[in-house]
Amino acid sequence: MVVASANNVDFMIKGVTKFQAFGQELWVTTTEIGLSIVTIVILIIAVMANRKMKQATEVPGTFQNIVELAVEALDNLVNGTMGHNAKKFVNYIGTIFIFILFCNIGGLFGLRTPTGDFGVTFMLGVFTFCIVQYQGIKNHGIGHLTSMFKPFPVLFPINLIGEITNPLSQALRLFGNMMSGVVIMGLWYGMMPIFVKIGIPSFLHVYCDVFSGCIQTYVFCMLTMVYVNDKMD
Repeated sequence: MVVASANNVDFMIKGVTKFQAFGQELWVTTTEIGLSIVTIVILIIAVMANRKMKQATEVPGTFQNIVELAVEALDNLVNGTMGHNAKKFVNYIGTIFIFILFCNIGGLFGLRTPTGDFGVTFMLGVFTFCIVQYQGIKNHGIGHLTSMFKPFPVLFPINLIGEITNPLSQALRLFGNMMSGVVIMGLWYGMMPIFVKIGIPSFLHVYCDVFSGCIQTYVFCMLTMVYVNDKMD
């Protein structure tokens, strides 16, 4: 059986076009294009949902039912995890849940999964880190910082590393799982004969994009809620 050469394997981030800004050469990559498409799609759905809710009737249609089901599911997820703190963060958690989920399933629509780029997942981890530290200082004042010297001052480096590695581990977990799916699909499409590229990849997409994508979205948001909630009490 003849397979394609390894040179045909395609799962890398690619530059699409370049431009000059502030004396630097900058590239628009497949990641930026994927993120732009995901953002536009989410905005369109949000506008449609907003208009539909304003025109809601006694007998809701299919789209309205889906929107209400999604909102209720997200509300239950945040309330069940954060308790009385849920009201403050339900909008943020709902936003990143939808954003990450749409990024993760982008491979179903021919996009290179944006969350298969560590730059994307790293910034999501940075947002989590900033929120966690802000809530810690807001609710505990200077005690949030001095707590890292407890129970013994000598443990400060370990406690500091723990604070930093929490969002970093989130970013790496999401990136690693989604990148593995990108690599698997790239190897399949790049190295398999043409007759096994029809039909069979759909099962791989179901696992790599849908199943793994949903699980990793849930895990990222759940860890974010746990870390934030820990600083609220």
